[in-house]
Amino acid sequence: MAFQLRPYQSDSINLSVDFLKDNTKGNALVILPTGSGKSVVIAKILEPLEGKTVVLQPSKEILEQNYEKFSNYGKASIYSASAGEKRIDKVTFCTIGSIINKKHLFKGLKNILIDECHLVNSDAGMYIEFIRAFPNAKVLGLTATPYRLDQASTGPQLTFLTRSTPAIFDKVLYYVQNDVLFNAGFLAQLEYYNFDVIDRSKLEVNSSGTDFTQTSLRRYYKSIDMPSRIVRTALTILSKRKNILIFCSLIEEAKAVQKRIPGSEILTGETKTEERERILSQFKKGIIKCLINVGVLTTGFDYPGLEAVLMARSTMSLSLYYQIVGRVMRIFTYPDGTKKTGWFVDMGGNVNFFGKIETMQIKVDSEGRFAIWNNGRQLTNVPFKK
Repeated sequence: MAFQLRPYQSDSINLSVDFLKDNTKGNALVILPTGSGKSVVIAKILEPLEGKTVVLQPSKEILEQNYEKFSNYGKASIYSASAGEKRIDKVTFCTIGSIINKKHLFKGLKNILIDECHLVNSDAGMYIEFIRAFPNAKVLGLTATPYRLDQASTGPQLTFLTRSTPAIFDKVLYYVQNDVLFNAGFLAQLEYYNFDVIDRSKLEVNSSGTDFTQTSLRRYYKSIDMPSRIVRTALTILSKRKNILIFCSLIEEAKAVQKRIPGSEILTGETKTEERERILSQFKKGIIKCLINVGVLTTGFDYPGLEAVLMARSTMSLSLYYQIVGRVMRIFTYPDGTKKTGWFVDMGGNVNFFGKIETMQIKVDSEGRFAIWNNGRQLTNVPFKK
């Protein structure tokens, strides 16, 4: 039985293929929510393309997901040191760091697809260096969070990708609103629980004005005994849910929590690859019920059976908040036919600050300018407010 594409997937694929095959100039953007099946969309875009194509990903995990999905439709290769393979084919899946100094190997490149394209800095960085090396190639970016940090005259702000100066992506080719996917049953229904134990007014903003300093977090968490609060909340969740993924701000805090939750494990940037893969495998198999992480599993972690996320931190980053909620948004059907309801438990005032994911919207004004809004509040292209 052939795989049935969802309507928004078909629309985004058709528009993307037409864009990459036509002779017009410009770079385009496709916006698809977390859990929408972006790897399927990428695979079906690639299938009919002609000419040499690279697909750029920021991590080994995302590369492997995209490559595996495309392998069902066509032949490709991987050029990535982290993935342990360096071969070039008509379609090549790459991590940007592995090919930035190998541009000569991609002579005649016709198409560049960039997953998680909000990471492209229009002023500097490896992505823009690679894009500029191939002025005749068409560029298509895909993301769930179409904005990045910019410095405006009023200070730091989140800027919609098509409104940055200079703009790498000059048009939005396609987007689908979050509520469309939730209402159609393509994303898991969410239940939000707010336990705002963190007083954001007590935290200091960093020099870029975009998030809270580790010094103020460390001082404040000590004053309220944050690890004890996390443990109590996590154990309550585990009494009602099969598993939980906890997001902490600090490594020492995560370690303190891990010691007090029996059978739990911890992942940080310091965790070695082999140990990381063991932990994730056992978590997905249900052997590990509680996984605590610090800045590791915000993207590229696909586990539809995840039942609960505990965000035990505050952030001023809309992208980070969105990605963390996104871990529990994927649909899952239990053996008895019932659908998973994802729990998002917030200890940091993030839901009150940003709003629920279901009500977040992309809006276009009368002059064709894009912005992200939620509950009557504009979140992009406006000055940061604590």
